[in-house]
Parts: sequence; structure tokens; C-alpha cells
Amino acid sequence: MKQLPIDKGTRVTLNFALKFTDGEIIDSTFDKAPASLEIGDDNLPENFEAYLMGLVAGDKASFDVPPEKAFGQHNPNNVQTFKRHEFSADMVLEAGVMISFADARQSELPGVVSRVEGDEVEVDFNHPLAGRTLVFEVEIIDVEPAETAH
Repeated sequence: MKQLPIDKGTRVTLNFALKFTDGEIIDSTFDKAPASLEIGDDNLPENFEAYLMGLVAGDKASFDVPPEKAFGQHNPNNVQTFKRHEFSADMVLEAGVMISFADARQSELPGVVSRVEGDEVEVDFNHPLAGRTLVFEVEIIDVEPAETAH
């Protein structure tokens, strides 16, 4: 039986782990049910899908993913300062607290408080993994043609 390589139009069942370079695990399916996804269905960021292309069932691989291919570099323009009175009085504001904001289109925009000083509250809207090199470890369990009927 010829093994189907991963490409657009395939459904992949895999175990994966996303880790920091020091080995700390961010997310992993190795200790639970494997993930199943269709290449191109946006379940996995396109840059991560690119690493899977050409792999076949049984393959195990580990990739170092630089920030540019993961969640981007940390952008100082995404750090904004607000005044304390712009938040509700009972809101806990301290470094590390995540706050949900609505952007101009009313979609949810999460921000993390990075600094509170006097009346100033600094909020970082960068992705929490921005600027980090990540390790993407995969074990391909199965590759099959994706269902053509949607």
C-alpha cells in the first residue's frame, strides 16, 4: 500500500506538541486523543501546516519554528497605555491579568496587563507567544484523502 504524503486535500491524524525551546509544553495531544484535521481548514496556522507537507503516516519529526513563522515578533506598537479610570473600579489590574477588549469591529481582542504604575495601565495586545521560538513536534498517525463533499 502506497503511503499518501501530507498535502492540500488530505486529512491528517496526528499527535503534536508545541513547546518552548526549554522544553516547557504549551500544548500537546501526546497524552490524550490525537488531533485530526484537514490541511487548509485553518485548524492549524498555515506556517505550521507547511512543516507537515510531504510527511507520511509513521513519521515523527521536530521543528524549531522561529517567531516569524509562529506568532510573529513582539510589536511595541501593540502595547498601549490606558488611564486607570477607563476600567471599572472593581476590576483587578495587575501585571499578567488578561482583559478582553472589543476592537472597532466589536470582535474580541485579548490584552494582558504588562505594567500598572500610578494612574497608568499598560496593556500588551501582542499574541502571548509573539517573539518566541517554538518547538513543533509531530507524530503522524494517519493520512487519507479529505472528503470531497462538504
